[in-house]
Amino acid sequence: MTTCSTLKVDMQYVMEEEDVEEAVSNALIVIVGEPILTTCFQKKCNLNLQKPVQDAADSKISCSLLNVEDGINDEACELVSGVELSLGEDDDNIRAYLFKAVKNNNGTGLLLLSDIFGFEDSFTRDFAYRVACIGYNILVPDLFRGNPWTKEQPNVLEEWIARQNPEKITKDISRWTKWLVDEFMAAGISKKLGIIGFCFGGGQVLKVLAQDQGSCFGTGISFYGTRMDPFAASSIKAPVLFILGDNDPLCEVSQIENIQNKIGKGSKVVLFPGRGHGFAHRPGSPEEDVDAEQAYVIMRDWLYDHLAV
Repeated sequence: MTTCSTLKVDMQYVMEEEDVEEAVSNALIVIVGEPILTTCFQKKCNLNLQKPVQDAADSKISCSLLNVEDGINDEACELVSGVELSLGEDDDNIRAYLFKAVKNNNGTGLLLLSDIFGFEDSFTRDFAYRVACIGYNILVPDLFRGNPWTKEQPNVLEEWIARQNPEKITKDISRWTKWLVDEFMAAGISKKLGIIGFCFGGGQVLKVLAQDQGSCFGTGISFYGTRMDPFAASSIKAPVLFILGDNDPLCEVSQIENIQNKIGKGSKVVLFPGRGHGFAHRPGSPEEDVDAEQAYVIMRDWLYDHLAV
């Protein structure tokens, strides 16, 4: 069993983004300290997406940088195309949204599994768009067959979750994984795929990687995953990055550390002190905005290190 080391990255002394990257790369568990300098983490993308329709033609949408300090050498958001896809017919029909970098496309396919708010949620699509901005092809499937959780639903969350069909969700993810394999791996464009998940989707990341056995996915990133199966960890053959806050009742640090230990093989846990659930992709305060930007940079560098062709 791998023994985890813990490193606290105190941003009072880490003055450059390269120092953050080096510190993160040298520990299996990283506790990101405060205060955090915002200079390197202020990149935002303008997102103006209309709700797509099935079989719609590619719609090109532009992305610009906001609030980037002068002199910071950060990657530019390039033109991105977005299109809704569907597989099957009638009751067997499943949908997804694909974002593709038009310029500087690195040819790598990513699968992004949403939280309970589904693949049409603006926070999820904004995050996917930003990832596409740096060169990736990222597919966001509809995990709930058009019936995501909404706060307006009269029934409680647990009742909604109980109505979901785990086998159907697993089958749908497998179908979209095969589509990504055919589109990118079989064509010799991408050597391996990557998988990212938030909350509910973060828990699904473990399940997918355990079933994959390293055949398709080269790495996984789980943001505060819920309903994780710790027994699946020993079957995972790819390194996993776990990003979470230490004040999240839905994703306990001790459980994640235990799962990370079982996976080993270069996996890592990054903790954000004081942060709760969902801070990285739906931040609710200026302070969470800053941590969300840093989590994005850590994720970006992880993808580059593990999937760059």
